Amino acid sequence: MLESLHNKTVLVTGGAGFIGSNLCETLLSNNIKTVCLDNFATGKRENIAPFLDNNNFTLIEGDIRNLEDCHKACKNVNYVLHQAALGSVPRSINDPITTNDVNVSGFLNMLVASRDAGVKRFVYAASSSTYGDHEALPKVEEVIGKPLSPYAITKYVNELYADIFQTTYGLDTIGLRYFNVFGRRQDPNGAYAAVIPLFVKQFINHESPMINGDGSYSRDFTYIENVIQMNMLSITTTNTDALNTVYNVAYGERTTLLELASLLKKHLSQFDASIDQIQIKHRENRAGDIPHSLASINKAKKLLNYSPKFNINDGIKEAVHWYWKNL
Repeated sequence: MLESLHNKTVLVTGGAGFIGSNLCETLLSNNIKTVCLDNFATGKRENIAPFLDNNNFTLIEGDIRNLEDCHKACKNVNYVLHQAALGSVPRSINDPITTNDVNVSGFLNMLVASRDAGVKRFVYAASSSTYGDHEALPKVEEVIGKPLSPYAITKYVNELYADIFQTTYGLDTIGLRYFNVFGRRQDPNGAYAAVIPLFVKQFINHESPMINGDGSYSRDFTYIENVIQMNMLSITTTNTDALNTVYNVAYGERTTLLELASLLKKHLSQFDASIDQIQIKHRENRAGDIPHSLASINKAKKLLNYSPKFNINDGIKEAVHWYWKNL
């Protein structure tokens, strides 16, 4: 799939982050020149430490809020995988200004720098939060609701800007609406840790995970390998009908939080049998959270030949194995 990228250069913004470092690893393992732009606000140096001696890897320490840094990173680049962002709905509620600065102003800087550098294609991390208060399931790309958080607004604005840059400047773009991505290198620490790595860390430490609400809320949890596949398909596709649109990136099944906790206990108990006895605790639902999320992946299958390989059980098994070795 990636043969067409040989002798090309791919920029991964946020390349030291969870998703970004996995994308860098995939590109480098296929001998593709890879540039990583990161300010290490949420990315980690240890995520890219194994790449630093690779002749195909270039690290640029910089901030997408600085247009000069974006121009420097885009120089002689053919494709951009834009992952740099401030994630987390609660973070955006607590600090909407910084979320907007990074996710909107930084995104616009990257579009401008990509346009000026003659980048062939700009693939960016969009978000399932864009569906907002639209209740119908599964989520289909062409029908969205009203955003429920500052974060969701920023990710929708990204899609609007990407569309304008194609129609106005001819920059081809693809937006990938990620649904609850999890897997190796996802940070279990900090106030805004995602639910899976947080629960894994708590189970390993024999602590009771805290579920918001009664545990019936459900999500389309998506293993990192499926996300890597979609990014690679997006920069290599030769189907012009597949460009300048957005796609759901998911497995296409939903799992409740209680089911998730049971799965984590099952797989972690292979390493420590006592984990199976740990009780779950509950608290109030969180502001800005939608009750249920489930993606239709038909559009990605049809236009990009997307075929996700990891369901929730297989992904959890792989992720738990990684965390057990690395936490």
